[in-house]
Amino acid sequence: MFNIQKNHDITPYTTFGLPARAAYYTELTCNEDLPQLCQLPEFDMHTVCWLGGGSNVLFMQDFPALVVRMATRGIREVSRSGCIVLVEAQAGEIWHDFVQTTLKMGLSGLENLSLIPGTVGASPVQNIGAYGVEVKDRIHSVQCFDIEKQAFITLSNSDCQFAYRDSFFKHEGKKRFVITAVTFALSTECMPQAQYGDLAQVLAHNCGERSPSAQDISDAVCQIRRSKLPDPAILGNVGSFYKNPIVSAELADSIQAAYPNMPRYPQDNGSVKLAAAWLIDQCSLKNYQIGGAAVHDKQALVLINKNNATADDVRALSDYICLQVKQKFAIDLHPEPVWLPEN
Repeated sequence: MFNIQKNHDITPYTTFGLPARAAYYTELTCNEDLPQLCQLPEFDMHTVCWLGGGSNVLFMQDFPALVVRMATRGIREVSRSGCIVLVEAQAGEIWHDFVQTTLKMGLSGLENLSLIPGTVGASPVQNIGAYGVEVKDRIHSVQCFDIEKQAFITLSNSDCQFAYRDSFFKHEGKKRFVITAVTFALSTECMPQAQYGDLAQVLAHNCGERSPSAQDISDAVCQIRRSKLPDPAILGNVGSFYKNPIVSAELADSIQAAYPNMPRYPQDNGSVKLAAAWLIDQCSLKNYQIGGAAVHDKQALVLINKNNATADDVRALSDYICLQVKQKFAIDLHPEPVWLPEN
C-alpha cells in the first residue's frame, strides 16, 4: 500500500534546497511494488519524477505531478571469477556508502568515485565520473523496470550507450525505464588510477614511496573533495554545476596560446576536454552572487545556495556565467543538473 501525500514539501529531498512542493509524493521501498505503483490514478509515466538523492536536480517551481523517491536498499555479492567480483546494489543505496562498503569487502574499482553525492540508481543515468574514472568503466549491467511492458529487464553495459555524462537513460530510455539496481564488476586486486589532477600529489604526500591501496585512493579523493567542495548538508549545492566542455583541438590550441598553463585533456577522437572550472575562474567569477545564489569561493564549478536562493536567482546566475565564458572563450557551457519541471 502506497502512502500518497498531496501538496508535499520536497525541499528537503534535494541538496541545493530550492523551495518546492509536489502535487503528489510517495516512496518506493520494494521493487516488486512497481507494477502496483504504475496503476495508481496519480501515476503518469510521462510526468512522474523518479527522485534519488536529489543531488543532480533543481526544482525550479512546484512540481505539478507525482514524485517517487527511490528508497530501496540492499547490497549483495553476485558471483566471483578469478579476481573479478560482481556486486549488486539497489537503486536507493547512498552512493558513497556503497563505495565504502565495497572497499570493506576488499574490492577495488570505485575508489576514485568516493564522496560523489547521490544514489546508486542515479549513477548510470549521469555516468558519474571523477579523477579519471567513469562509472561506465565499472558497470556490468543495470536492472530496470520497463513501464510500457510492465516487466523487469536487465540491460548490459553496451545497452546503456554510455558517453561523457550521458547514457541511454537520458534519451531513448527516458520515462520508460526505472533503474531498480546496478551490478558492478569490481576486482580483488588494486590497480591504482591516480594520475588525474592533484590526486597523485596528495597520494605521494599521504603514502610516501609505498603503492597506494584502494582505501588510500578513496581517502585521498575524499580529502581533496572536502577541501574544495562544500558539504550540501551545510551549504546547498549540486556539486559540479557544468559539464567539462569538449572542443576541437584547434580551439583548444588557440586558447592555450593565450593561456599556456590551461589544463587540457586530449580525447581519443582528437578533440580536447577543457576544465569548466578553469574557464569560469578566468572570468573572475568566484564569489560572484545574484540574489541568494553564488559561485563558491573555493571551486568555480560549484554554485551554492548562499542565502535562501530562489529559482530565479539560480537561473540568472547560471545565464550570466555562461554568457561570460561564451564571450571570453567562444565556448558554450551546459549545466549538469536536471531542471524540473522540464520545458
